[in-house]
Amino acid sequence: MDFFDRFAIPHPSPVIYASMVAITLTLVAIVAGVTYTKKWGYLWREWLTTVDHKRIGMMYLISALLMLFRGGADAIMMRAQTALPENTLLDSQHYNEIFTTHGVVMIIFMAMAFIMALMNFVVPLQIGARDVAFPRLNALSFWLYFWGAMLFNISFVIGGSPDAGWTSYFPLAGNEFSQSVGTNYYMIAIQIAGLGTLITGINFIVTILKMRAPGMTLMKMPMFTWSALITNLIIVFAFPVLTVALAMGTIDRLFGGNFFTTTDGGMDMLWANLFWVWGHPEVYILILPAFGIYSEIIPTFARRNLYGYKSMVASIVLISVLSFVVWVHHFFTMGQGAMVNSIFSITTMAIAIPTGIKIFNWLFTLWKGKITITVPMLYSLGFIPIFTIGGVTGVMLGMSAADYQYHNTMFLVAHFHLVIIPGVVFAMLAGLTYWWPKMFGFMLNERIGKLSFWLISIGTCVAFFPMFISGLDGQARRMYTYSEATGFGIWNMISFVGAIMLAAGFVTIVYNIYYSTRYASRDISSDPWDARSLEWATHTPVPDYNFAITPQVNSSEAFWDSKKNGHKLFPGEYKEIHMPNNSGVPFIMSAIFFVLGFALVFSIWILAVIALLGIFACLAHRSFEQDHGYHIPVEEVKETEEKLGGARQ
Repeated sequence: MDFFDRFAIPHPSPVIYASMVAITLTLVAIVAGVTYTKKWGYLWREWLTTVDHKRIGMMYLISALLMLFRGGADAIMMRAQTALPENTLLDSQHYNEIFTTHGVVMIIFMAMAFIMALMNFVVPLQIGARDVAFPRLNALSFWLYFWGAMLFNISFVIGGSPDAGWTSYFPLAGNEFSQSVGTNYYMIAIQIAGLGTLITGINFIVTILKMRAPGMTLMKMPMFTWSALITNLIIVFAFPVLTVALAMGTIDRLFGGNFFTTTDGGMDMLWANLFWVWGHPEVYILILPAFGIYSEIIPTFARRNLYGYKSMVASIVLISVLSFVVWVHHFFTMGQGAMVNSIFSITTMAIAIPTGIKIFNWLFTLWKGKITITVPMLYSLGFIPIFTIGGVTGVMLGMSAADYQYHNTMFLVAHFHLVIIPGVVFAMLAGLTYWWPKMFGFMLNERIGKLSFWLISIGTCVAFFPMFISGLDGQARRMYTYSEATGFGIWNMISFVGAIMLAAGFVTIVYNIYYSTRYASRDISSDPWDARSLEWATHTPVPDYNFAITPQVNSSEAFWDSKKNGHKLFPGEYKEIHMPNNSGVPFIMSAIFFVLGFALVFSIWILAVIALLGIFACLAHRSFEQDHGYHIPVEEVKETEEKLGGARQ
């Protein structure tokens, strides 16, 4: 392909040109707005160079919400295209790109970012730490994710988006069948973002193991912290596999390697195995933090201790182990034989057992509880039946013989979404609403929030239940059109209506944020939910140092004990506090990674070499930099605490 042809859009259309104009106008408006308000200095000092885990969590949150609407737009376009038989809203190439980017954006750039947002903000507070173990690495993690997401999202206006599906199976993803640079974007953008995720995994494992408050043993950690620890252990074991697979795929596409080709000794099934060795643990990287969130919210609003704490911990650990021995169920139909299929069918069904334990633990926590129906509790209650339906259909798919009927049909699409939406999206929205007052100092409107819940929960059922029927009737997934004679039209139209309801629910959330920002009371306590864990023991807004006095913990619900049983949570006196300095190196280095990625996508080798040198220069700068942070004197700590109301006792 000619060099400049690589920059061409494979399917020029009014939608793409409109997107180009919208992106350009948005960027101009942002630059003009920041310049007009003279906020460039503030933006650099307070946000772009921050190493504060709380602000990094907020930036993850903003990015996740943006990616939610980016991936949601793709979903609406897909449902609109298939709502009518023989529809011509999208051509086949555009549809292929949309379902590919929808999957990648929602899983890698939306759900992962939402998890990292809550993990960053909450975990250090829950364990009584002042920050994460490696604050600069934490900033680097976010900016690598952010610039990786930006690289992926410019693909549809410069060069064309990937079109080989979110799993990017070879040989379809090879140069022979995917000749545009779209799959290059896939390989390199995910690699950059994945590097940031791997760094996060290492950082949070060290943080949780080494920085817990005195008295907080492993079996006294809150459940969200437990889920974060196990999730990050999975990340450290799973993401290197994806890193290797993406590197091999990049070598195949850019340098003529033959790892995944069907000739010259290549093996296309090697990609499928490597991808799913990462891909199925990835499902639990998404789900386990969600389970942790529900395990925080349900006891809070049931006014009861979490039932079966030890069994909950054991089930999380067991799920993490089993998650690495089920990957072959993603290709039961690809010829590996009855014995292999039987083994992985058994492990697939076995993983439902620890998940079932958690469901029963939540139900027993609710039993005889004094339940308060709030927006976070609604999402937690709505999750249980919808997720159970999605999980049971997963067991159906786990039966290898039956999977020959279900595989690559809309039945599978319904199963996956009825697990991920209640299991991840509901949890993220519940956690967002629950921890919002701690993040921003005011509460989201409950009435608008409940409207959002009902739109999203009903919309989820309406959108995906019909897919079970059309899937069993033979509708293959990834089909961009079908004939009227198939009879799929009615089910796809119902799914489209459900998708519109989902979109309305998410728009309502945006309105809720706008409305609450303008009108919600700022006169709220530091503990508006009467919660149980340590993050609610500090002030709102949370000071830079989190806790003026390091808390002393004696249970998994330390704050609840301090309120109800008189446990002294903050013994001791104010002391000088050591904090890390901000740094612009993570932002600059990640931006150079973006340049490197763009250069590799289009094989601009001179620019790639320059970018590599820039990355090594940043590493060298950090290696020789003498930066020992700064200290907050006792007088300043006392002044801040008096202003915020004094240390909680």
